[in-house]
Amino acid sequence: MLVPVPTSRARQRQRGYNQAAMLARALAEGVGIPFCPQALHRVRSTPSQVGLDQNARRENVRGAFMADPRWVLGKRIVVVDDVCTSGATLEACAAALYQAGARSVWGFTLARVILQQEGC
Repeated sequence: MLVPVPTSRARQRQRGYNQAAMLARALAEGVGIPFCPQALHRVRSTPSQVGLDQNARRENVRGAFMADPRWVLGKRIVVVDDVCTSGATLEACAAALYQAGARSVWGFTLARVILQQEGC
């Protein structure tokens, strides 16, 4: 099943939509895979990840998500997000999904940020 990365209620109200959910829904309809936004919930709001290094990003989203075993137990899950920078959000989502009993978890993003290394 396809599961979007959930946004916080505040960001959802501010934007009026969840771009990851829009992508996941369109992808699900296009390839015929179930779309299940209720499988994963954000249980803690997090500050924006912009400007944070990889370790700070991981710490920022640690424990921010919880999955519902009723939807994910034994299932193969694809987590959908708009952009992957460090992978911290996808990792935190995967951890929650595995904790709820998902059989496997994959990540799918529309874009990938390539960070420049110092001195390159």
